[in-house]
Amino acid sequence: MPAPQAKSSSVVLLVLASGQFLMTLDSSVMNVSMATVAQDLGTTITGIQTAITLYTLVMASLMITGGKIGAIIGRRRVFGIGLVVYGVGSFVTGLAPDLTVLLLGWSLLEGIGAALIMPAIVSLVAGNFPPERRSAAYGIVAAAGAMAVAVGPLVGGAVTTFASWRYVFFGEVVIVVAILLVLRRIEDTPATRVRLDLVGSVLSAVGLGAIVFAVLRSSEWGWVRPEPDGPALFGLSAVFWLLTGGLLTLFLFLRRQSALVRRGRDPLIDPALLRNRQLVGGTSMFFAQFAVQAGVFFTVPLFLSVVLELSAVDTGVRILPLSIALILAAAGIPKFAPRANPRRVVRWGLLAMIVGVLMLAAGMDPGADAEVIAIPMVLMGLGLGALASQLGAVTVSAVPDSRSAEVGGLQNTATTLGASLGTALIGSILIATLTTSVVAGIENNPAVPAAVQQQATTDLAGGVPFLSDRQLEAALDEAGIDESTATAVLAVNSESRLAALQIAFAVTALLAVLALFGTGLLPRAPVTESSPPGRRHDD
Repeated sequence: MPAPQAKSSSVVLLVLASGQFLMTLDSSVMNVSMATVAQDLGTTITGIQTAITLYTLVMASLMITGGKIGAIIGRRRVFGIGLVVYGVGSFVTGLAPDLTVLLLGWSLLEGIGAALIMPAIVSLVAGNFPPERRSAAYGIVAAAGAMAVAVGPLVGGAVTTFASWRYVFFGEVVIVVAILLVLRRIEDTPATRVRLDLVGSVLSAVGLGAIVFAVLRSSEWGWVRPEPDGPALFGLSAVFWLLTGGLLTLFLFLRRQSALVRRGRDPLIDPALLRNRQLVGGTSMFFAQFAVQAGVFFTVPLFLSVVLELSAVDTGVRILPLSIALILAAAGIPKFAPRANPRRVVRWGLLAMIVGVLMLAAGMDPGADAEVIAIPMVLMGLGLGALASQLGAVTVSAVPDSRSAEVGGLQNTATTLGASLGTALIGSILIATLTTSVVAGIENNPAVPAAVQQQATTDLAGGVPFLSDRQLEAALDEAGIDESTATAVLAVNSESRLAALQIAFAVTALLAVLALFGTGLLPRAPVTESSPPGRRHDD
C-alpha cells in the first residue's frame, strides 16, 4: 500500500531534519567548549570527556529498544516523548552547577531521548513520503545530521566565546518546543500489538554498551596490551574483555530472538532481517560512512586548531564547505537523477571520499596551511551527500513499511558504532604514531642532551599529547628546558604531528576503500521502483 501523503511535505521534512540536527549538535558543540565547561563546573577535561562518552553509550545501548517502543506505541508519539525527555535533559544541562547534574541532564536524559527519537525519524520518513520521494527525504535528514557535526564547532566556538555554552542547550529547548508545536502536522504510522522483550532489551543494551564503552576507552586503556595506567585482567586490557563480553552478550541476544520467533512470540528484532542482503548492505554502508566521517571530523579540526592554531570559529568556517557540498549532493541527486543506480551512486560517493582523504594525507607537509583542506572538504561533502541520498531509502525499502522501526534501530546502531569505532581507531593510531615519532625524533636528535632524551623517553612512553607549538613552548619553559633544546623538541613535535596526521588520514582512506567491497550488497535498481520489499535485495 502506498505511503500516506504528508499534510505538508516541507513542514514534515523541516521537523524531521531539525530533529536529526538536534541529535547531533551536542557532541560537536561540546568538543570545542570542553575547557570552558570544565572550568565552569569545577571539574576536569576528563570529566567532560566522561560525559561525552556516557551520552554515546546510553544512546547506542538503547537504540534497538527505542525502535521497538516506537512500533508499540506509535512513531509520532515516541518521537514526541523522546523530544520531551531530550528537552528536559537540555534544560537541566543548561542549568548544571556541577558534573553530576551535567551527567544526569546530558549523558542520561538526552541519551535516552535520542534513542527514542532517531529510530522514529527513520519510520516517520517512510510513513510520510511515497517511495519515489524517500531518497530525497532521507538525504536531507542525513545531511542535517552531518551539517550539525560540521557547524557545531562554529556555533559552539562563537556562543562560548561571546556568551556562554549554556545558551546552546537553552537554544535546544526552544527548538524542541517549536518541533512539538507542529508535531501533529506529521502523519503517524500505526502502532502494532506486540510485547516488548525486556530480557532482550537488557541483553542488547549490555552488549552494545560494553562494545561502545570499550571502543571509546581504547585509546586510554589499550586494545589488547594494557596501557601503563589502564585496567587489566590476566595481562590483557579491560578493552579486550569488554569487547569479548559484549560480543558474547550480543550472541546470546540473537539466540534469544531466534528462540522467540520459533515460539511465535514477539522478538525485539527478527534475526531474519540480518539475512536480508539489501538491509545488511545498507546498514554496513552506514557503519562505514560514519566511521570515515568520524575519522575526518576527528583529524581535520586537530590540524586546524592545534597545528595551525586557528580559533574554534575559524575552524568551523574552514569545515563549512563540507556541509554545503553535502546538502547539495544529498538533495540534488534524488531531484535530478531520481532513477539513479544506488550501488553506482554509493561507489562514486566512496571514491570522492577516498580522493578527498588521500589529498589530505598528501597535503600534510611542513608548509601545509588551511588552504590544503578546501578541495578535500568539498569532495568529502559530495561523497557523504551521495551516500546520504541513497542509504536511508535502501535500508527501509528492503522490508515492508511496518518494520521500519526495527530498521531504524539497526540503522542508528550501525551509525553510532561506526562513529565510535572510527573516532577510537583513528585516535589510537594518531597518538601511537605521534608517540613513536616523537620519542624516536628526540632520541636521534644530537641537539637534545642525553639526560633530556632519557627523561623524555621515560615520560612519553605512555603516550604523547597532541600539543600546539604554543602549548609545548609553555610546558618546556615551565620545565626549565634551555632554549636550544626547546627549539629542537619543538621541531621534532612539529614534524611528528604532521606525520601522525598523515598516517591517520591514510588509514581513514583505507576504511573507505574497504567499504567499497560491501557495495555489492546494494541494489542496482532504483529503490523507488515498486517491487516487493522481500525481493528487492535479490538484484
